Amino acid sequence: MNVEILLTKPVENLGEPGDVVSVKRGFARNYLLPRGFAVEPTEHNKKSIQKVREARLKELSVREEQAKVLAKQLSGAAFTFTRKIHDDNKLYSTVRPEEIAEAISKQFGTTIERSRVQISAPIEQLGTYPVVINVYKGITAEIKVQVAQEGEKASGAALEGASAGASKKPE
Repeated sequence: MNVEILLTKPVENLGEPGDVVSVKRGFARNYLLPRGFAVEPTEHNKKSIQKVREARLKELSVREEQAKVLAKQLSGAAFTFTRKIHDDNKLYSTVRPEEIAEAISKQFGTTIERSRVQISAPIEQLGTYPVVINVYKGITAEIKVQVAQEGEKASGAALEGASAGASKKPE
C-alpha cells in the first residue's frame, strides 16, 4: 500500500523538495521520515517547504548563470601537459581527468571535479585531444589538451581564443 509524503530534501529517482510523492508505506516509515527526507503533507508543511523550494530555485538559477559564464571562458582553452615517452611514442603515464581538472582549477580559479572531465579514451600518446567538461546540468565546454614530450618546448597551460560559446545538451 502506498502513502503520500512531502519531500523536504532531494531524493534521487524520487523528487525534489516540495514534491508530494507516493511511496510504499515501509519506505516512508523506515527510511524517508526518520532521516528527515520527508514529512506528512499537511498545509503547514506545504507552505514552509514552498518557501524553501523558492529559495532553492533562485539559487539554482544563479548557479546556472555562473556555469554558463564559466563554460564560455573554458570553451577554446588549451592546456599543455609534458610527459616522458617510450621509444614507440607512448607515454610513460597517461594524462588523467584529475590532472585536467586541477589545471582548469589553477587557471580559472574555480573547482572542477574530475568526474566532470569527459575523455573519450585514455590519453596515452603525444598529440592534441578534445576534452568535454560538464560544467553544470547540460552545460558543457570543449577544451583542447595537448600532450608534448618532456624536454621539448611546452607553453604550459595557455588560453587560446575563448570565442566559442557553451553548448547546451538537450534534456
